[in-house]
Amino acid sequence: MKFTNEDVQEILQLLDAAKYDELYLETARFKLTLRRNRKSGEWSQETQVVVAPKILRSVPLADSGSGAESAVASAEPADPRKARWTEVRAHLPGTFYRAPKPGALPYIEIGSSVEENTVVGIIETMKLMNAVHAQARGEIAEICFDNTQFVEKDAVLMRIKPEAE
Repeated sequence: MKFTNEDVQEILQLLDAAKYDELYLETARFKLTLRRNRKSGEWSQETQVVVAPKILRSVPLADSGSGAESAVASAEPADPRKARWTEVRAHLPGTFYRAPKPGALPYIEIGSSVEENTVVGIIETMKLMNAVHAQARGEIAEICFDNTQFVEKDAVLMRIKPEAE
């Protein structure tokens, strides 16, 4: 669905005629917040585009013999070291944050050392902030989602390389 300039103008006219000072609109593709400054009558906006996660690697669950799965699996070289990496997964769906607040440094970066109880991010679900813990000792090897991206339950947020490697 695309908005034309006329669509936006019509929405703003409706908002100008309304008594409300804020509009929050969320779809599967984006989040939009409009706020009116009562003194100036001007509207400001915050937009967040919701993007599907990037698939870093696709591995078949079982070989059904169709050949399609083996073609996908052979596209990525198998690295036996990566098989030992721990995946940090989202325990619930929501917006993933890499930092404790806007403008703050991220909890971790690639190469950061972590322990089981190290907070590596936050998932916001229904306005509640839920800490994500590393659940393993080692070094952050991959970060699969950017800050403020929507994640599904069980999505791989990052991978941890064990200390011994």
